[in-house]
Amino acid sequence: MLQEFTAVTSMNDAPTSFADEPRLITEPGRAARIAALAEPVLAGLGYRLVRLRISGAAGCTVQIMAERPDGTMAIEDCEAVSRALSPVLDVADPIEGAYQLEISSPGIDRPLVRHSDFDRYAGHVAQVEMTVPVEGRRRFRGQLLGTEGDSVRIRRSDATDGTDDVLRIDDMMEAKLVLTDALISQSLRRSKHGNRETQAPGSGKHASHKPYNHQTRQKHQTNTGHQTRHGHAAPEQDQPASQFKGD
Repeated sequence: MLQEFTAVTSMNDAPTSFADEPRLITEPGRAARIAALAEPVLAGLGYRLVRLRISGAAGCTVQIMAERPDGTMAIEDCEAVSRALSPVLDVADPIEGAYQLEISSPGIDRPLVRHSDFDRYAGHVAQVEMTVPVEGRRRFRGQLLGTEGDSVRIRRSDATDGTDDVLRIDDMMEAKLVLTDALISQSLRRSKHGNRETQAPGSGKHASHKPYNHQTRQKHQTNTGHQTRHGHAAPEQDQPASQFKGD
């Protein structure tokens, strides 16, 4: 059973349940319309949307990153989302022509889109791109130090004066974790903990679970001409966040 957690979205807000906490960094245009269709479907299944991207690689691909309350997303979860979401997209028909629907986990170097994300991953390195310059710069990379009200404190890697930057979440275009040894170690510990919790009762053996492998994604052709892939988001190369902005 999926467990709920509560998060405080700002200092003056009441705790918010897992499914109800809003995304503060969202997509524009066509991606926003698809996200509006996907979010209630995901919430009804006990998941929530992390990020939605539309790309033209290998035709048109709609990638939906989703998560469970513990931040994970197994192959079985992706399949469940696909079965529930595909009919909704078929009816709404938000994209002209054939497209490929990809359901995935957020990945290790995941996007940060909610207030609670910046507290959950405090201590790790992130890169942030702002919609407007802050003291003459739009891109920041450094250690997350948690939230302060509606802002995030970050200690830049290239800072020489020892001061931190405080960035408003509402002014962020993109924010994502940077793949580091510490982040990988934390992910492995969380994965092992999850595996222990999925042991079959009384058997001493793990319940059936497909291994992490973003290279082997299941694929099937739907009746409406779009394909669906399920899997885990591969770690991204370190590049400007604006390259991943929805259209």
